[in-house]
Amino acid sequence: MSLDEALPEPPEASETERRVEALLFAAAGPLSLDDIAGRLPEGSDVERAVADLRVRYEGRGVELVCVADRWRFQTAADLAFLMTIEREEPRRLSRAAQETLAIIAYHQPVTRAEIEAVRGVQASRGTLDVLLELRLVRMRGRRRTPGRPVTYGTTDAFLEHFGLASLADLPGAADMRAAGLLSLDLPADFSIPTAGTEMPDEDPIEEGEDAPEFHTDFLGDGSEAEDGKSGSA
Repeated sequence: MSLDEALPEPPEASETERRVEALLFAAAGPLSLDDIAGRLPEGSDVERAVADLRVRYEGRGVELVCVADRWRFQTAADLAFLMTIEREEPRRLSRAAQETLAIIAYHQPVTRAEIEAVRGVQASRGTLDVLLELRLVRMRGRRRTPGRPVTYGTTDAFLEHFGLASLADLPGAADMRAAGLLSLDLPADFSIPTAGTEMPDEDPIEEGEDAPEFHTDFLGDGSEAEDGKSGSA
């Protein structure tokens, strides 16, 4: 048998196209023309097969596209929305955010400086921003003191999230002790403040009024030094 007789004949164009199609569908990533040719009989017209496949799939739900000189099948761009899944994932609050939220709930209306005084650590820029973004907290007024600091309070979304009819339903000291949230050896003069007490020195932010322009500028850039704080709510 001669060498010429031993070599297989190149497949017909339709068969080459079929084989290229199979390779592209099964490939884990895009394939170059050389990658494809390396798996086909010598003499196979790979370029023609790819060109014919591209025309055949044009306008269909799956199209043949070239990415960085490599070829792959992908979903048509106008159908990408079918592959999008929307789902809600619970967003866990950091310890700093939980402490800040608790202070606001029990001491509102409260300023950032007052929050820091209770926690004993400087608030980071992101803590209040996260609570505002989640709509658990709102800017409710401006204190009638030098600098006109912004005061913060909780929202209806806060009540809904924690299943409370009103702020009066927030747990008191006895309830928090029973739940193991307060130490049993607290000072005798320790008390839980009454939530929602109105402050006479606050000017409310009316509906539709622009939020204070620099409310985030008062927040520090650095991360909270949890290790160095003297106490927490």
